[in-house]
Amino acid sequence: MPEITPAPCAPCAPCVPCAPEDVRRIACIGAGVIGGGWVAHFLARGYDVTAWDPAGDAGEKLRRLVAAAWPALEQIGLADGASPDRLTLAPALAEAVADADFVQESAPENLELKRSLLAELAAATRPGVVVASSTSGYPMTEMQTAAGDAGRLVVGHPFNPPYLIPLVEVVGGERTDREAVAWASRFYGLAGKSVITMDRELPGFIANRLQEALWREALHMVANGEASVEDIDASITEGPGLRWAFMGPCLTFALAGGEGGMAHMLDHFGPSLKSPWTRLAAPELDRELRDAMVDGCAAAAGGRTYADLVAERDQGVIDVLRATGRLGSTRR
Repeated sequence: MPEITPAPCAPCAPCVPCAPEDVRRIACIGAGVIGGGWVAHFLARGYDVTAWDPAGDAGEKLRRLVAAAWPALEQIGLADGASPDRLTLAPALAEAVADADFVQESAPENLELKRSLLAELAAATRPGVVVASSTSGYPMTEMQTAAGDAGRLVVGHPFNPPYLIPLVEVVGGERTDREAVAWASRFYGLAGKSVITMDRELPGFIANRLQEALWREALHMVANGEASVEDIDASITEGPGLRWAFMGPCLTFALAGGEGGMAHMLDHFGPSLKSPWTRLAAPELDRELRDAMVDGCAAAAGGRTYADLVAERDQGVIDVLRATGRLGSTRR
């Protein structure tokens, strides 16, 4: 991760947010597993963090979470000046966000709670300050209905633990200003995250929908006595999960087509989409979908040849096996 040492905000008009590069203080609203993970991440990146959570023991739990995460963060590398001592616990929500340059909301996944809390945050923060929700599934359009100043409300969906998993998915709602989405994406990138800026809202976003499909099929197999929990987990950790650590499912399947790539893979294996392998209905593999997959994989390859991708995949699997202690010794 690039090291970012936030600088004090330059004087600006009250309604204009700081540039993402100038963010100094972040307010984290909600200090549970996800909110606390965000706190640890932002502290490690050298920011001042003010946290608020209505639970009476939230402060004590939060400090324990940060202390537990800090050794891992030290291994990754801390930004200059990063310290758990830069955490402040606020007694009230309004106090927590009073001087915040950015707000990360991580309240429980309850739609009515999210609506009321985001409305309160939009009213309590300084004008122009972007407020991001860690929601794992609700579209921002549904959450911003009660907010008077909804243009700066975005989704900033992380993965657990936020201080280790780089991905954050950013998307706005119908009332969100495009500038706020761009601002949030820029900020998260500067704060060491890997950002997907979504073009449109999608319940569950991208990664959660993929996870959910796998999870539902696993539940079906267990319920029907078709596989054990241990077998299901091993099928991923000892199989495709090794490749997914560095190469997503689209490029992985493209390699299954050999030198013909995704085009050959779809033409050859496409009919199997009609086979009853899963409980999910397959989309119609028409020419438009086929071409979109072929063109997308070509773009993802970024000029790398089939041989380049095979070598990258093979080395990646070796690296993952070695890192996890599963690369056995060679016997003659």
